[in-house]
Amino acid sequence: MPALTAVQIVAIALQYTPPHAVCACSALQCPGWESLPATFDASLLRLAGRTNDRDPYDEPTLEEHHPQGTRYDAADAPVALGHFPYNRCEVWRCVRCARPLLRYTEYGGYYVDQRIRELNGALVVDTAASRGR
Repeated sequence: MPALTAVQIVAIALQYTPPHAVCACSALQCPGWESLPATFDASLLRLAGRTNDRDPYDEPTLEEHHPQGTRYDAADAPVALGHFPYNRCEVWRCVRCARPLLRYTEYGGYYVDQRIRELNGALVVDTAASRGR
């Protein structure tokens, strides 16, 4: 699956209209990065694309992008496509309401954690070009 461009990622976010009824994906309260709850039915999400097309053997940067002093898990942190963790994300959509979400896997010393964040198109910043994507 080819990588999505910044324009395509923003378009996916802007296409979403919250449903009038409560959707099962609304259990995910994730305006900033959160762990994907083990109790959430991940089959409710469908892969829409990736945020990068890097060689799988090329280690992307762990450098974050916070020009306004935000933090990794802040709801208003930029979605900086050339920086961690957005340089290793996938874009997913709810199969019922099409809500867009970003996902990546955090690998720690003794754990693996699926992280998820709602995709807010207004926060997308294409820093990938400046990082040599």
